[in-house]
Amino acid sequence: MSKFWSPFVKDLVPYVPGEQPKLANLVKLNTNENPYGPSPLALAAMQAELNDNLRLYPDPNGERLKRAVADYYGVQPAQVFVGNGSDEVLAHAFHGLFQHDKPLLFPDVSYSFYPVYCGLYGIGHEAVALDEQFQIDVADYCRPNGGIIFPNPNAPTGCLLSLDAIERLLQANPDSVVLVDEAYIDFGGTSAIALVDRYTNLLVTQTLSKSRSLAGLRVGLAVGHPDLIEALERIKNSFNSYPLDRIAIAGAAAAFEDHAYFERCTQQVIVSREAVTSTMRALGFEVLPSAANFIFARHPQHDAAAIAAGLREQGVIVRHFKQPRISQFLRITIGAPEQNQALLDALQEII
Repeated sequence: MSKFWSPFVKDLVPYVPGEQPKLANLVKLNTNENPYGPSPLALAAMQAELNDNLRLYPDPNGERLKRAVADYYGVQPAQVFVGNGSDEVLAHAFHGLFQHDKPLLFPDVSYSFYPVYCGLYGIGHEAVALDEQFQIDVADYCRPNGGIIFPNPNAPTGCLLSLDAIERLLQANPDSVVLVDEAYIDFGGTSAIALVDRYTNLLVTQTLSKSRSLAGLRVGLAVGHPDLIEALERIKNSFNSYPLDRIAIAGAAAAFEDHAYFERCTQQVIVSREAVTSTMRALGFEVLPSAANFIFARHPQHDAAAIAAGLREQGVIVRHFKQPRISQFLRITIGAPEQNQALLDALQEII
């Protein structure tokens, strides 16, 4: 420990992102990146920003992007917040909405950044166990809390909670913020943004990293009641007034405007997911029902770590979590058809 650190730093347990291997010719199915490139309209919009205007600061409020998001979801720009990736948006929500006396609730198998933020901001929390089918049971969240957060579809399981269930959760917790983290919603679910006009305690976050193929751009957003959005704006403007650059604002706005390309790419991923799921089940895998761009699977006769190691030997990288309850599962990103076939061919040999 450095003598120059602030005291709390030594107790932090940072988030560990998925491996970004430097080796060439790998089939990389471990970080849920989209196999299809960004919208051509988004690329053109970003290229148009590569001019002398880069000497000028960007719009600190990202109004062009807020309007594009608002138009897409049928809400008002005052209900939209934008930031540098959804992780930054989530960090502001933890800081501005979840620092209360009662504990924050989230699933025991969930996005592993949540407990990291709790450690960073000193937020008490409780992990609520998923049921035996790795599903969220809304009844388990009907207890005193300082807020509720969960991914939908959940990560790393891929399981989806219905809008009806989310509405029951909101009704049961009218005095707490319920944050629905929708990083993967476009691959099989309906966004809870449809509920924000009816529930002032609902905040929905999304990212452009997955379904809009812009992980390298770092753009995230939140939609909710203007009072919740104002809290995020206050945190943001006390931390970084210019979180999105000119290129990011232009590209992200154009990505939301290119409906046809978005629909085509997400549908291709969905079709591939169902095909991979079917083949893996035929190989004896248990695959949880997924509404994401990945699947979560285990094999009753084969150790998950050994399968991951065998796949790596054949140039296929997947994600293995060693935490309790899911140590025998692998999270496998849905890639392009040729990547998926390489995965299945390798599994055929291993199994």
